[in-house]
Amino acid sequence: MSAISGKTIAEKIFSAHSGTDAHAGDIVIADVDFVMGQDGTSPLAIRALQNMGVDAVFDSKKVALVIDHSSPSPIEGVSALHTMMREFGKLTGAKVYDVGCGVCHQLIPENGHVVPGDLMVGCDSHTCTYGALNVFSTGVGSTDGAAAMASGKLWFKVPETMKVTYNGALKPGVFSKDLILYLAGQIGADGATYEAIEFDGPVIDELSVEARMTISNMAIEVGAKAGLMKADAKTLAWFAGRGEKTPNPVGPDADAVYVRELEIDASTIGPQVAKPHAVDNVSLIEEVEGTPIAQGFIGTCTNGRLEDLKIAASILKGRTVHPDVRLIVAAASKQIYLDAMEAGYIQMLVKAGAAVVTPGCGPCVGTHNGVPSDGENVISTANRNFKGRMGNSNSFIYLGSPATVAASVIEGKITDPRKYFEGGEA
Repeated sequence: MSAISGKTIAEKIFSAHSGTDAHAGDIVIADVDFVMGQDGTSPLAIRALQNMGVDAVFDSKKVALVIDHSSPSPIEGVSALHTMMREFGKLTGAKVYDVGCGVCHQLIPENGHVVPGDLMVGCDSHTCTYGALNVFSTGVGSTDGAAAMASGKLWFKVPETMKVTYNGALKPGVFSKDLILYLAGQIGADGATYEAIEFDGPVIDELSVEARMTISNMAIEVGAKAGLMKADAKTLAWFAGRGEKTPNPVGPDADAVYVRELEIDASTIGPQVAKPHAVDNVSLIEEVEGTPIAQGFIGTCTNGRLEDLKIAASILKGRTVHPDVRLIVAAASKQIYLDAMEAGYIQMLVKAGAAVVTPGCGPCVGTHNGVPSDGENVISTANRNFKGRMGNSNSFIYLGSPATVAASVIEGKITDPRKYFEGGEA
């Protein structure tokens, strides 16, 4: 790549954090603005630090551990790991978000730990979520996470960038989850391996920050290291009052070089469903409509935000979950849970028959809170549906938007949600 070429968002962030003129393909050592681990990965990172002989973190304000995957603890072995994390927090001063606080990928931006222009790593693959907030955020292994916690630095290979532009406009009953599932179906689970994706276009501009996070969250599901978006007025307004850090928005140069560019007409996209047992096994909802379900799940770091609960509640209000179906709901954070209660969404969902569980990852990752039985079909707002993802390798997971899940649990079968949006309102 020519040294005079314009830069992508990724190249600019890595240049700023490494003090070099970084371009795709370069190996850089960069300063990280924040490091995060969750209860499935933090214990391994803590042990790695102990093996390094390190008993402190580089900056206690820039490291957080989140108890979200098995929260509250379902077994004594996990309880011991949670104790290890709490003790590490007391030893180092690192922030520990304990049981009930919520999912790491909601808590970190919600509490202002990262802002536009930052570079951060998390010991969880869906750390790419914060790309919607103009943060180069990517998942790393626990040992690399430990090295970052100790030194505040990490090595990176600067990725090439793919640009995906969504043109047109979303039709009623179609949401950001459908946009990213459509992309997965088009390019496959390895379609952007070790690349960054820049999501752009008028459809992205119109989406709320919450809806954008749904898209960036699933960048890893097509192999990407990060799913980046520009910081606009909505992004900056979302960060107002969240912590003391000053945003430093980064946009691509007009002559930035992309490994490839893809344009998608969102006006032609209907509700999408990922069929078992792969995220890129995507079909139009018409192809799977009528498939019987035993359970629905609304939540996760993909679709557990206030807007998601509002969409589901608007469909379920005054209606009832099918008697042969269970609906489990988990807000992505305690604050979202409280906001949803204040808005009346939780009451609507519970009256319809939903079981609301502790904010966290439990049902999605399959540690507890809703493990399906053998042969059962589940319709979920999660980001993954491989065998065993929800705790039973003999069940079948379908992925869709909160609207698709809400419509489906009413009818006891996978259902096109557009029927509930005639005139644009549920």
